[in-house]
Amino acid sequence: MVATIRYEDIVKVPKALLHDHLDGGLRPATIVELAAEVGHELPTTDPESLGRWFVEAANSGSLVRYLETFAHTVAVMQTASALRRVARECAQDLAADGVVYAEVRFAPEQHLERDLTLDEVVEAVVAGFTEGAALAAEAGTPIRVGTLLTAMRHAARSQEIAELAVRHRDAGVVGFDIAGAEAGFPPTRHLDAFEYLQRENFHFTIHAGEAFGLPSIWQAIQWCGADRLGHGVRIVDDIIPGDPPTLGRLAAYVRDKRIPLELCPSSNVQTGAAASIAEHPIGLLRDLRFRVTVNTDNRLMSGTSMSREMALLVDAFGYGWKELQWFTINAMKSAFIPFDERLAIIDEVIKPAYAKLLG
Repeated sequence: MVATIRYEDIVKVPKALLHDHLDGGLRPATIVELAAEVGHELPTTDPESLGRWFVEAANSGSLVRYLETFAHTVAVMQTASALRRVARECAQDLAADGVVYAEVRFAPEQHLERDLTLDEVVEAVVAGFTEGAALAAEAGTPIRVGTLLTAMRHAARSQEIAELAVRHRDAGVVGFDIAGAEAGFPPTRHLDAFEYLQRENFHFTIHAGEAFGLPSIWQAIQWCGADRLGHGVRIVDDIIPGDPPTLGRLAAYVRDKRIPLELCPSSNVQTGAAASIAEHPIGLLRDLRFRVTVNTDNRLMSGTSMSREMALLVDAFGYGWKELQWFTINAMKSAFIPFDERLAIIDEVIKPAYAKLLG
């Protein structure tokens, strides 16, 4: 079965993406052009070399170098026109890779260095996604993009960003997130924001269980009420190996409640959450029927795409079209758009395309 799955066929098949950072997915050539406009110094101005630099820095094992990569992308995303361009190209790039639905997240508070307001930042990004989706449709690769607004967990603006997200909920923003270093910055520090979002009937995901373990996941779910777990890969720490494996109470709760895991295989290998793709817990979690989804996290830093992530899983675990469809439908079921709209994409776009491949 594996031999019949070609990369070019994976590119063509519909995919759904829930965990993708806007500032982690820029085109190297765009970074070079935007950096020249604002006078920002880059490690190199050759787009191909710059692309390699980002991946190498992210692979270095040095947190300092990894964070430096984002310093360069965020530095060139400080004007409305730059944000609009980056978002437009993001939508086009995802669509060209066969992604039919994507939720792309970014932290508005990181884009205020040139006097934009938070609302202006959001408006520019949403406008860019709208333009990119229109261009993608013209190219024959339609995509729907929803925006997630992220608050930085080490800062103190989560309530403000939560209110910003709700303010733009009818204009392209579909959810809220917190990101940044987990250790020392528990999600409970932002409880006011999460309680506000729940009162407003708004969706949110929380980065949890990536660099930090089960306490982070437990707090995200039981204290904060997260709809999904950003990464969540460390839930395996609550699974005792055996035949069959034994689930601890937290792992059993996550599985029973069908709480989606936004797994990002290549990124997890880079950050040390998994030793390799073949050893990634996604294999075990899929076998145990957790609500597993496949995601890119930072396409630039990981040198990846949705098609590449799926191809890596095909190679590592011998997955066929049936498994790839399962991951895709899981993601679409877990999206932060209305139920009937999720169902329409599943029934009218995803299932018909896979039916042809499954015979």
